[in-house]
Parts: sequence; C-alpha cells; structure tokens
Amino acid sequence: MWFCAVAGRGTLDGTDREERAMGTTAEVDLQAALEAAELHPWNLGVPPAPPRPEPRRLTVDQVTHYVEEGWVLVDGLFDPGRLDAVRQAIDPYERRVNDLLRQVDGGRISVAIADALTVALHPSVLDQTCRDLAYDPALADVAHDLIGPDVRLYWDQAVYKLPHNPDVVPWHQDNGYAYVEPQEYLTVWVPLVDATLDNGTVWVVPGGHRRGTLRHHDTDLGQRCLPETTEGAVAVEVPAGSAVAFSSLTPHRTGPNVTDGVRSAYILQYAPDGAEVLEGEPASDPVRRVPCSDPDRQQPIVLRGRAVAPPPLA
Repeated sequence: MWFCAVAGRGTLDGTDREERAMGTTAEVDLQAALEAAELHPWNLGVPPAPPRPEPRRLTVDQVTHYVEEGWVLVDGLFDPGRLDAVRQAIDPYERRVNDLLRQVDGGRISVAIADALTVALHPSVLDQTCRDLAYDPALADVAHDLIGPDVRLYWDQAVYKLPHNPDVVPWHQDNGYAYVEPQEYLTVWVPLVDATLDNGTVWVVPGGHRRGTLRHHDTDLGQRCLPETTEGAVAVEVPAGSAVAFSSLTPHRTGPNVTDGVRSAYILQYAPDGAEVLEGEPASDPVRRVPCSDPDRQQPIVLRGRAVAPPPLA
C-alpha cells in the first residue's frame, strides 16, 4: 500500500505572517474553545497513565513537559544526511500518490490533494531505509520514555506539503481519525527538511490532551475539533534531524507552505502493546475492536523494556 531550540509561543510577527497567508484573524482563544469543546461519545474519561520507566533518551524535564503540555521537542535524533536518504526513498512513492490524485475526480482522496498535499502510507513496509528509521533505537528510546516498556509501531506515513499551498490542515487529534484505546499513544513528527512557519510546520495546543478525545467534524481539509485560530497555540519550528513528539490527544495543525520548496515529513506513531482500534458509528457503541498488531506493519519496537528490530523486508 503506498498510497528550533525549544519552541516558544508563536511570535506576533510569525502569527501575523501566517494569518495574512490564510486571510484570517485570531478572534477565539483556543484554551477557551478547548474547555467548551464537546467530547467524543466514546470518551468516558482518560485513566491515569501507568508509571513510566526511568527515561533512557529524554531528560526528566522533557518527560514532565510531555506529560503536562502534551508535546516535547527532541533535538538531534538523527543525522540530517540520513534523513536525506529517507526522503529519497519516499520520493518515488510520493510521486505515485500525486499521479493517482491527478487522475481521480476532484483531484483528492480524503485529505490528500493533487499538487498540494500528498500522503504516502506505510513506507516502512515498502522500503528498508524507511523501515530502519521507523524502528530505530533512538525512536525506541523515545517510545519507551513516553509510553512504557512494551510498544508497537501503530502507523507510519509520509506527508508532503507542496510549494505555494495556502491551505492549513485543521486542528485535530490523531485519535479523532481512528479511535484507539487506550486513547493516548505517541506521534513522532520527523521533518525531512527544516520545518518552519513559512513552509507549514506543526502547531500544538499546550495541555490540550487532558480532556481526551474530542468530537471532530468533517471539513474539506480534514477532520476538525477546534476553530481555526492560533491564539493560545505554540508553533514548533523543527530543524531536520530533530523531531516533535506529541500525544495522540494533543490538538495540532499545520500551516500553509508559502515557500518554493516541499515541506516533507515522516510521521511515526507508536502505541502501547495491546492497544485496539474501535470501529463503528460514534452515536452508538463500537461494533468491533481491532488489535493493533498487524504482523506486516505493527511490529514491536520495545519489548519488556528493550529495543527490538522487526524482520527485514523480503
């Protein structure tokens, strides 16, 4: 299937620049909107996370920041040259996706839009270079520190925001697309080039994970759980080689790409062993639970506290 040092709050100049690009103004504070937001019907509360093990890669302060704020910047995970090789491995699949999008009616499939935003699913089962990164010991350490001693790769996809794309990806939680229990898993957003305000880096709502999964609504640009504003949000500018890790419950969005270059990112998600996807209509009870243990693409990355590697691709 192919289909910045520590980031601070978006500066006034950065926020103004993005709002001009969107043609909008910030009128609603996201923290107030978060408190007023309706919960997903299956969200009956988020139980306390089990005790986390002694961190191996992150500092205690970084783990605390993640627990309290729902996100943390992880500097210097990878050599940028290695990410160049990952991007070169993904590029052919991205081109196939874009070619496919150009052929379908309306030029889009779900959130992917021809010549604007492409989503290539599961590079880790298509290319060994991507597989090696998805199960890299550095990411195993991050997953261990933020989830616990038994973790599987849940999902991986490459998202390319193409040049001069004025659209935002709306505020959403990853658990708003497919409802996983436990609700909280880990997303590691790895830019393959420097991710900046100008090319569409990720924004997060600090502390937005605490209420659990919110009700989401369909839009032309994807699921949305909060109004489109950046007031009260943090823009995380991430140099290539670093990553931003955030909870599946943290509302996040990406801004426009107003540059001449592609903003490419490899998005890796890790869930505690035993996690399940709930299926069905939110207005009623789930009709089935699907274990997140597909043998082809959801191999363990941490097992009994130790980093493990999956079998190589055939």
